Amino acid sequence: MIRPKYRQQRKQFKRNDSRFMQNKSEFVAAVRATKIAKKTNNSSFSQDFSPRHRFRDFPISDQLLRNIEEKEYTVPTPIQDEAIIPICQGRDVIGIANTGTGKTAAFLIPLIDKLYKNRNQKVLIVTPTRELAVQIHDEFRLFAKGMPLYAALCIGGSGMGRQRSELFRNPQFVIGTPGRIKDLVKTRVLALSQFNNVVLDEADRMVDIGFINDIKYFISLLPRIRQSLFFSATISGKVKEILQSFVSNPVTVSVKRQDTAENVDQDIVQVIHKNKKIDQLHNLLIQKNFDKVLVFGRTKWGIQKLSDELIKRGFKAGAIHGNKSQGQRQRTLDQFKNNEISILLATDVASRGLDIEDVSHVINYDMPASYDDYIHRIGRTGRANKKGTALTFVD
Repeated sequence: MIRPKYRQQRKQFKRNDSRFMQNKSEFVAAVRATKIAKKTNNSSFSQDFSPRHRFRDFPISDQLLRNIEEKEYTVPTPIQDEAIIPICQGRDVIGIANTGTGKTAAFLIPLIDKLYKNRNQKVLIVTPTRELAVQIHDEFRLFAKGMPLYAALCIGGSGMGRQRSELFRNPQFVIGTPGRIKDLVKTRVLALSQFNNVVLDEADRMVDIGFINDIKYFISLLPRIRQSLFFSATISGKVKEILQSFVSNPVTVSVKRQDTAENVDQDIVQVIHKNKKIDQLHNLLIQKNFDKVLVFGRTKWGIQKLSDELIKRGFKAGAIHGNKSQGQRQRTLDQFKNNEISILLATDVASRGLDIEDVSHVINYDMPASYDDYIHRIGRTGRANKKGTALTFVD
C-alpha cells in the first residue's frame, strides 16, 4: 500500500494545481509518492485489460477492416473497445481517457464507416493544436484508404487560399483548430449548419487555452439534430458548460485508470546551479539509452535558445514553438519522427495528443504551469505499452 503521508501529498499536489510553479516541494513529494506506489505494485497502478471485441466484431465495412489490419492494429484499446459500437449506433458519446489511449481511432473508425455508407453526412473535428489536427488528418488518410472520402485540413499557419479551395471541393470531413475554423465561418466559406457529426477532441485543452467562447459559438451554429462526440482527459466546471449544450442523452465511456502511465518512470533532477543547468542537461543527453528525447520548456524564446545551444554542442536537435510557421514546425516534427534528429525541444504546443513512436525520455527543462500540463507532457513517452522515463529539473 502507498504510505498515507505520500497518498496525501499526491492529492495535495493536484489540489494546488493553480499554484504548481510555487509548490515545487509538493511536486517532488508527488513524484516520490508515485515511485513508492510503483514499487509496492499497488493495484491502482496496474490494470489488466482484456478487450470484449475484436475489430471484426464491429459493424464496419470490409475495406475499413483491411485498412485497420494494414496499420497492424491487433486488438482495440479500452476506449476503442467501449466507444466504437455506441458511435456506430449513432449515440452521442463522452469519452474520458488519458492521452495516448487511441482516442483518434475510437472516433475515426466509426465515422469513416458511417460516411462510407451514407455520403450525405458531413463531419467536423475540432482540436486544440495544429499538430494534433495534422495527426488526425494523417490518420484519416490511412483509415480511409481506397474509400471515396476526402478531408480538408483547416489550421492556422497555413495558407487560407488553399484551405478555401479544399472546402470548395465539398469534403466529407473537415479537421481544424478553433481559430481558423472561426475565420472560415466569419468569411462564410464554412457553414457549420451542414455538419451533422461533430467531434470535440481534447476539449479540456481547448478550454484551458481560451477557446471556450469559440466552442460555444460553434455549437450555436450546428444543426440541432446531430451526432456529438466529446473526448477529454478531464471534465472541469467550464468543460461541463460546453457539455450541457453539446451532447444529448450521451453514453459516457470512461477508461481513465490513473493520472500517469504505469510504464513511465518519473524522477527529478535537482539543479546544482542556475548557470550549470544546461551542462546537467548535456550530461544526461550523452548517457546510454537517451535515444529519442523530448525536452519541454516554458517559453518560445527559451526553447529556441536552448535548441541553438545544443546544436552548437553537436547534438542533432530541433525546436517547435509558436514563433515557427506551421511548415517549419511540421518539418521538424517529421525529422524527429523519422529519427533524423534525436532531440526535439518544444513548448506545451507538443504536450497534447501527439503520437510519436519510441520516445525514450521526456525532460521537463522548465517546470510545467500545472499538474495537467505535467501529465500531458510525460504522456509523450511510455506509449503503446513501451517503457519510458520522465525527468523534471527542479531549482
